[in-house]
Amino acid sequence: MKSTKSILQQKRAAYEPKLPAAISGSVKLVEGAATQSVADQEEIKKLFPNTYGLPELTFAAEAAPSAQSVKCDGTMNVGVILSGGQAPGGHNVISGLFDGLKKLNPDNRLYGFLMGPGGLVDHNYVELTKDIIDDYRNTGGFDIIGSGRTKLEKVDQFEKGLVILKELDIKALVIIGGDDSNTNAAVLAEYYKAHNAGVQVIGCPKTIDGDLKNELIETSFGFDTATKVYSEVIGNIQRDCNSAKKYWHFIKLMGRSASHIALECALQTQPNVCIVSEEVEAKAMTLNDIVNNIADIVANRAAAGLNFGTVLIPEGLIEFIPAMKALIAELNDLLAAHAEFASLDTEAQRAFVLKNLSKENAATFESLPAGVARQLTLDRDPHGNVQVSLIETEKLLSEMVGKRLAQMKEEGKYVGKFSALHHFFGYEGRCADPSNFDADYCYALGFNATLLIASGATGYMSSIRNLAKPSSEWQAGGIPITMMMNIERRHGELKPVIKKALVDLEGKPFKAFAEKRDLWARETCYVYPGPIQYFGPSEVCDRTSCTLYYEQC
Repeated sequence: MKSTKSILQQKRAAYEPKLPAAISGSVKLVEGAATQSVADQEEIKKLFPNTYGLPELTFAAEAAPSAQSVKCDGTMNVGVILSGGQAPGGHNVISGLFDGLKKLNPDNRLYGFLMGPGGLVDHNYVELTKDIIDDYRNTGGFDIIGSGRTKLEKVDQFEKGLVILKELDIKALVIIGGDDSNTNAAVLAEYYKAHNAGVQVIGCPKTIDGDLKNELIETSFGFDTATKVYSEVIGNIQRDCNSAKKYWHFIKLMGRSASHIALECALQTQPNVCIVSEEVEAKAMTLNDIVNNIADIVANRAAAGLNFGTVLIPEGLIEFIPAMKALIAELNDLLAAHAEFASLDTEAQRAFVLKNLSKENAATFESLPAGVARQLTLDRDPHGNVQVSLIETEKLLSEMVGKRLAQMKEEGKYVGKFSALHHFFGYEGRCADPSNFDADYCYALGFNATLLIASGATGYMSSIRNLAKPSSEWQAGGIPITMMMNIERRHGELKPVIKKALVDLEGKPFKAFAEKRDLWARETCYVYPGPIQYFGPSEVCDRTSCTLYYEQC
């Protein structure tokens, strides 16, 4: 049974995403220079001999069809997978993919594999028809086919997937996911190419965290919408904060491997404090350094009669504190090598860790509050990472700030009252209806993917660029996924992975923040962005993220 749609959903369904002019009509393919990986070139080349060094691809508009036009000879069936965590706009990627296929040939078909990569391996799928697609246009979530975190990395998975791909006569597979999912896409593309399987693999850049980016992937989809959702709620909290004038709100935001979300939300809302993990690491700050900095800001505002404020915290902060980073790295290797650890009780696990860690890391582990230390040893995610979202960093910091302020009060350095409230914004933004930017961007990514497939590309990521300009001026094409790779340690082993893009401390977005943060710390400069606007003046409803604006202005 279909769910009842709200009035907004009904109106939103009528929105028609805008395509770049370059791919709206007849299109030809332009090959650029050969590429290489961002690091570890020889190692990556050995692992991907069939898909390494491919050229950048760009699509250019033609006045009229020609012999060089991108076209579909005969019919073409395509499969699509939603992989990893949800991000606003995934449904529009699939809509663009569907429309692109039908434009090339009305007899082309699109199949969705259910619940992520596992659907490919287990042969669970559905044909996506116009009726199904039309019901999900411009909506949030991944519920059209569901998502999952199964890693595609074993030969038996590739072969099981190939069985159903052959049965359905699928020519290409589109994997919509983040850095790890697109790494899987590259591995799969290499395997199918090496074995002449006749199946192309194309990736699409998805993650609200914003850490899947480079000069050709200017932003991952979902980042724009999620940060606008979070900024709305932060603005609401700041309005309440400025009304009650008696609470400090510690707000943790998604972003395990980078602080793009926290920085973007800070640029939109102007909080009193925003911690940027990359700066913490660059300055080799300790946990006490961070706590003392926040306590000093609280004390200075209290001296001015302002016993309230907001603190933005990226969820991955713990991993960027050098001493904690070293501890977590050793813990990851230790737990990966000792499966028996999971069967021990809590006390035995703590004893095991302290016995097997290096002296320095054992001292760091022992100094942590028992709850935080315990959280560092919990089950890893499928990619071998600490599940930092389970670590209540916001409560840890506020508790430590409270203790520091008590000491300062005894020393006569603090005269105020400190009451803390805690928030974690994560899932609230992952499945929001996409902003106009993400609706357009995602539709273009999917439509563009069909052109890459029709051009015979494999091992490529769909790329839409020039995103700070109106959508009609966006540039479309593809970049080899291997171009974004390096070698990193995962589960205790060296693996090829897409290199995450961290906040650039020399970049314009961070510098714009750094220029104003001292003022925001002293005074109450809150901005209240309000909700995402789907209708209204273009400067309101079509604006890009602050990050994109500063990077391209």
